[in-house]
Amino acid sequence: MSADIVPDRRERLVRPLLAAFLLAAVVDLFGLLADVPVAHLVAKPLLMPLLAGYAAARRGPRLLIAALLFGWGGDTLLLPDADATFLIGMGSFAAGHVCYLLLFGRARRSPAVGAVYAAVLVTVVALLWSGLPADMRIPMTGYSLLLTAMAHRAGTRGRYAAVGGALFLLSDALIGTGVADRPQPPAPDFWIMLTYIAAQFLLTAGTLAPGAKWVGVTPGAYRERSTSI
Repeated sequence: MSADIVPDRRERLVRPLLAAFLLAAVVDLFGLLADVPVAHLVAKPLLMPLLAGYAAARRGPRLLIAALLFGWGGDTLLLPDADATFLIGMGSFAAGHVCYLLLFGRARRSPAVGAVYAAVLVTVVALLWSGLPADMRIPMTGYSLLLTAMAHRAGTRGRYAAVGGALFLLSDALIGTGVADRPQPPAPDFWIMLTYIAAQFLLTAGTLAPGAKWVGVTPGAYRERSTSI
């Protein structure tokens, strides 16, 4: 009997967790636009745990939940805006990208799309290289390579994940322009967070889409549900 009760309790959390995530996103973005730092400081660390909780309530694969929680680690470590925590936070995001890559598996994608992503990687690194601190060039280039691979592989799992991967790449490119002291759009922090939140949500949506099948998932760890995102 308890085995039947637990799934029902989990399913009842789906909508509240999704609503809480969207509310935290609105508060965070409003805080950045209205220059209310406390809103950002409170809302940003809540985003990925809420999205991870939503994914868990939807019986998402463990690798997805791990990727989101590594994103949470990066989010919190980047809040102080300090050089030491920046590198550690970047490492946490890198671990999340590895989780996504393992999740996406080795399904083939068009070589032309791969060429486009390779061209984007080379262009971004070339534009930022001279402006980056010397000790940041190699770590950021390695991270950019991993991120680009993740964004490219995300496209094998449908349009939601494809757009999510591309937005993740855009979000981090905007961060890179700040580190390299390159021109940025007005309110860059708002655009960084908007594209990042959308990226993680769409990667989650693509993972949980009906009919999604995932490499490296423990049998029984993920079962497709009729609940819509």
